[in-house]
Amino acid sequence: MGSEQQRLAELRSLIAHHNNRYHVRDEPEISDAEFDRLFRELQELEQQHPEWVTPDSPTQRVGAQPREGFPTVEHTIPMLSLDNASNLEELRAFDARLRRFLKREEIIHYTAEPKYDGVAVELRYDEGRFTLGSTRGDGRTGEDVTHNLKTIRSLPLRLQGRPAPKLLEVRGEVFMPLEHFDRLNRGRLAEGLEPFANPRNATAGTLRQLDPRVSASRPLDLFVYGLGRGKESLELGYQSELMTRLAELGFKVNPRCVSGVDIEGVAAFHAELERDRDGLPYEADGTVVKVEEFALRERLGELERSPRWAIAYKFPARQETTQVKKIRCYVGRTGVLTPVAVLEPVRIGGVTVVHASLHNQDEVDRLDVRVRDTVLVERAGDVIPKLVKVVGEKRPSRTRRYRLPSSCPICGSPTVRLEDEVAVRCPNLACPAQVKERIHHFGSRRALDIDGLGEKLIDQLVERGLVRRPSDLFALDQETLAGLEHMAAKSADNLLVAIERSRDAALDRFLFALGIRHVGERLAGVLAQHLGSLEALLKTNHEQLEAIPEVGPIIAESVRAFLDDPANREEITRLRSVLRLAGVPAAARAKSAALKGKSFVLTGTLSEPRATVQERIEAAGGKVTSSVSSRTNYVVTGESPGTKLRKAESLGLTTIDEAELRQLLESER
Repeated sequence: MGSEQQRLAELRSLIAHHNNRYHVRDEPEISDAEFDRLFRELQELEQQHPEWVTPDSPTQRVGAQPREGFPTVEHTIPMLSLDNASNLEELRAFDARLRRFLKREEIIHYTAEPKYDGVAVELRYDEGRFTLGSTRGDGRTGEDVTHNLKTIRSLPLRLQGRPAPKLLEVRGEVFMPLEHFDRLNRGRLAEGLEPFANPRNATAGTLRQLDPRVSASRPLDLFVYGLGRGKESLELGYQSELMTRLAELGFKVNPRCVSGVDIEGVAAFHAELERDRDGLPYEADGTVVKVEEFALRERLGELERSPRWAIAYKFPARQETTQVKKIRCYVGRTGVLTPVAVLEPVRIGGVTVVHASLHNQDEVDRLDVRVRDTVLVERAGDVIPKLVKVVGEKRPSRTRRYRLPSSCPICGSPTVRLEDEVAVRCPNLACPAQVKERIHHFGSRRALDIDGLGEKLIDQLVERGLVRRPSDLFALDQETLAGLEHMAAKSADNLLVAIERSRDAALDRFLFALGIRHVGERLAGVLAQHLGSLEALLKTNHEQLEAIPEVGPIIAESVRAFLDDPANREEITRLRSVLRLAGVPAAARAKSAALKGKSFVLTGTLSEPRATVQERIEAAGGKVTSSVSSRTNYVVTGESPGTKLRKAESLGLTTIDEAELRQLLESER
């Protein structure tokens, strides 16, 4: 596999991962702009090599998988996503591209409206009555959220006017108005609850509540702008006519839009919208641009992922200036030294930013960032802050260039930088920082999932010499754990139960837990699926590894180097003696279980002993954890639920009672 094919596989894996983080888990890791760059790079590679395009490429699908826990709905007409333009040049190029395709010199007229930062939905009306509402999901399959959509006052349960179309599918965006979002958060703070992170997450979490009373208590709103099936019955020719007709049917349409304008008119609308952005009553991150005439849309058609006749013209990222207080150096589990700028706290996009990764020495040199510099920091829809540039004219006198240390800041070993890498590393595998990170990775949720193995506990275990490698975890006992700070007997017992449970490990999770360089969660699954056992992997040579799909020469070399290292082989031997490895990947095993590995938290007094309820959930493939987190699928509530319920509500998690749990178990049989 060549370097371009290797990059292709890497891009597909990255995009799939970030799609899941954004659309399914509502926990994005990178900015929209960074995601767009990855997607464009993949598109360009596939355009250069169309023979490499596969049906499962992210360019051949629309979005992310629907979240588990709700009935699914198939969209007869896919709900496509939009390509993006990030500047005026790209917007004009979009217009030129359409005119070339249509072979016309005359002006194309467009409709422009705000691009809402909410949740896209489809609303089905049979004989004028609202019967089904679903989220966009992956564009082809979404989630049935009818009961929660019914709580939105601006959604008509019956269409106005006569006669009603026999079938009509209306598409729009559910959002939480900023005024209501702020009021909701003020109320939560007054009650001692955690506020919601942003309106979009609050909206997504509200639509995923099994109890519509929770949805009704959180004020959502809806704008509509398009149709699925049934549009031919309305006999419309233009987007402006559609918006008028939707309003006549009783829907809420946004008056802030413009129709019948050329591309320069779109640009003017976008500039005005951007100027007014902070005064809008809802979150918007750009302008949606559509060809106005439906007949032209038919001629233009659609690509696999997006309509050719529409584009999203994005606002530039939100930026603020602040000062670099210091630059710290962190050591990761592979020994890589990462410089991180510690910033004077600054609010960007509703979040206080205090750190920004500088990634490596090359990036530090490129930016020429120094302590006490004034810097421009960007966040926008981004989750991870990015240092954009140094404001040179504000640099104080007598600053010094930053260099990563020549010795590890944790263990003092001389650092190295390999000829073909940008990373500076600590080569000492026994470095406490690396050991801690490796233990943390080994017990993380996506690896062996040892609940309760947190950072502070790992610090104590490593610093006291109780754990030097992952296999040492399985030698811990109750007396040792109970003697640690903040570890009572009950906490120690819970951790030991979690460690014992982790002994039944799927091969893909085990391979991911080992922390082999370049082997992420997806690639670990690929290796497990193709090889079937650890023994087979240990015997596989470089050429055989490279023959596996998605495994190129770099990954094959990394896997083989890890497995051939004597210390690693010794640790694998130790782990094999304490684990019960299953060759089938966790995802494949989950398909045979009713609850497919869903995570549950129990709170309040239940009608049966908790151990009985837990056993029933685990027998169906689920997992019961002691604490609520954003990754919890269900919080089961009994009488007098405690703070776990409040935290679940603050995170927008699904809460169910015992009757609903029984229904869930029975429906999955």
